[in-house]
Amino acid sequence: MKSIKIIKNRSDIGAGTRGSDLGVDAIEIAAINNNNELFNQFAFEDVDTENESIYNKVKNSFAKRIGSVLTQCTRLSNHVKVNLQEKKFPIVLSGDHSSALGSISGVKAAFPTKNVGVVWIDAHADIHSPYTSPSGNIHGMPLAAAIGEDNLDFQINAVSRGTEELWNRMKNIEIPVVKLQPENLVYFGVRDTEKPEEAQIEKYNIKNYMVAEVRYRGLQTCVAEAIERLKNADVIYISFDVDSMDCDMVSYGTGTPVAKGFDPQEIKDIIKQFMETKKVVCVEFVEVNPLLDLKGNVMAETAFDILESVTKNVTDNYIE
Repeated sequence: MKSIKIIKNRSDIGAGTRGSDLGVDAIEIAAINNNNELFNQFAFEDVDTENESIYNKVKNSFAKRIGSVLTQCTRLSNHVKVNLQEKKFPIVLSGDHSSALGSISGVKAAFPTKNVGVVWIDAHADIHSPYTSPSGNIHGMPLAAAIGEDNLDFQINAVSRGTEELWNRMKNIEIPVVKLQPENLVYFGVRDTEKPEEAQIEKYNIKNYMVAEVRYRGLQTCVAEAIERLKNADVIYISFDVDSMDCDMVSYGTGTPVAKGFDPQEIKDIIKQFMETKKVVCVEFVEVNPLLDLKGNVMAETAFDILESVTKNVTDNYIE
């Protein structure tokens, strides 16, 4: 028997564009405007934020606000870990995608002897490190920290000792072990990458199910293959970045929109098929930015529709 716990993590300090910290409230507003009681139906908790750090002068230019992002990820990790230990199903609503390191760390801390699998639904690979990042924004680095990989073969930045120390602490949130083995990671929809990321994907043979492949081969076929790829994962975390969806079809209400993405029904179907394995223990929604939404609140409304679908999947598959 599991019950859903919604974890609200209103933080955008890992992003280059402000506003994704408002995404959680925008999703709630979408529910209210739809006369939907979902947010009254499930228990929730708020994660304290470090959002005031946005006013600090950036000292770590290759890993901006890394000290505060470390604190934020550590807090979120603890929320996820405790809820999993209490046999809850955490659905995390976050601002920027750096939070995923906190969620993955929390899953690993709750299941220290188990292999963690990650399904990364995103337009971006997010596998840069401070040594390779062209922007220094940490929302592009969570997977590098999770797999404990600096990718020094593609180093372009001279990282200070202080940044290096904080980066190593990010790799060791909760427990000092590698959180994710690269063979237990699959991408869906990644289509905007830089050379250092492409090198990592090739080096570790990480499968990326691009939109065209999913449509050509069939969604069910591709997800079934991905499930088989993750057969050694005991528990699975799903990270859903709304920029995995087609910005022209859905909305530009996200920090780094990319054309030619999935449609909302495809996202629902991908998540549903993974949930049916009963291995999924945590789902996270990230990067809704209502300040950039040219259509009103459409991105948040779409995310809420998918959130409602996920809660039904949990109810169908995990709650007796």
